[in-house]
Amino acid sequence: MGFEDRAGRPLRILGVLHSLEPGGVERDLMRFTKAWRDRGVDARIALGRWEGLLTEEAPDIPFIIPPKGRLARIETETLWMMQQLPAIVRAERPDVVFIPSNGLMAVAAWLRLVLGRACPPIVVRPSNSLDRKDQGWFMRSLDRTVLRAHSGIYAAAVAMSAPMRAEIIERMGLPGDRVVTINNASMTKAIADGLGSARDAAERDRAGRHFLGLGRLMPQKNFGLLLDAFARIARPQDRLTIVGEGALRGDLEAQAVRLGIADRLDMPGHKAPVDPWFANADAFVLSSDFEGLPAVVSEALAAGIPTVATDCTVALPAMIEGVGTLVPVKDVDALASAMDRICDDPVDVQAMRARSAQFTMEATVEQWIALFERVARK
Repeated sequence: MGFEDRAGRPLRILGVLHSLEPGGVERDLMRFTKAWRDRGVDARIALGRWEGLLTEEAPDIPFIIPPKGRLARIETETLWMMQQLPAIVRAERPDVVFIPSNGLMAVAAWLRLVLGRACPPIVVRPSNSLDRKDQGWFMRSLDRTVLRAHSGIYAAAVAMSAPMRAEIIERMGLPGDRVVTINNASMTKAIADGLGSARDAAERDRAGRHFLGLGRLMPQKNFGLLLDAFARIARPQDRLTIVGEGALRGDLEAQAVRLGIADRLDMPGHKAPVDPWFANADAFVLSSDFEGLPAVVSEALAAGIPTVATDCTVALPAMIEGVGTLVPVKDVDALASAMDRICDDPVDVQAMRARSAQFTMEATVEQWIALFERVARK
């Protein structure tokens, strides 16, 4: 049974997204919203524009989409949501507004400023690390100042793993009773089981090693580092596949030519589901400069695939301790060395899959509903 307010209607949650361009945040919120609705919550998504490859995966849930305007494009998407969201909130009258990523914090601040005391409580889930070790001291200090200025906006913040909770408290200055840990449930149990079953059934008796990268082709993911590392250790029959799409495709293809590995690189674009890619690779590699709690690592755990990752978030050590290899961010030598060894290292598949079970909808959905009920009642 879902929470009901004094008017007798179910608890209403309004999540916010710019678009359905492929990304972990977008996929997460669609899956969350469906899971919350299945538990009796009236969950909806305010969407800046109906665009992106994830429209093909969109579940049958309410999307509130404003008429298209001149700011409704990727270059000005934040301004567009600032312009549109206050009217959407007034019309929808949600009990809680859910902000699922750092990239929408400016929108949350503007919403609170425009609506004032009429603004519903806002819950934020930082989707990326708040302490960017890849940045210089000035930008890190500036980010912390901005984050602390935001601290009064939110009724609660959700940490995607226990280590991220301390980071939110320290960087944002939020009191501990307003920061809740809910493991990032990037998949249902059925999706996790499917990843494992597909890998168990796959035959990988081919020559050479097959490395897999997965994510949007954007600077944060640092696939250029992955190409450099692969070029250093690639044997003639080895292959690298990067599944994803984005603005850096041309740059990465040109880099592969310069490195002499273009004939061993596959870039098939955005693909869903990802089961066949995890099933057929020999190792998964995360080369990002920064992350929050990367869904692809949860999926790699569920598949039981040997994993190498850069130490790009405080969440990763606990995720892959004992079942994968961590290397420093932007360290091409360390990444190449770990990739060269990973296919020969023993893998505790059962331990990986048991750990992945912490990151399913079924394990976390009641925690979300309890949080929303508490915030709405306040």
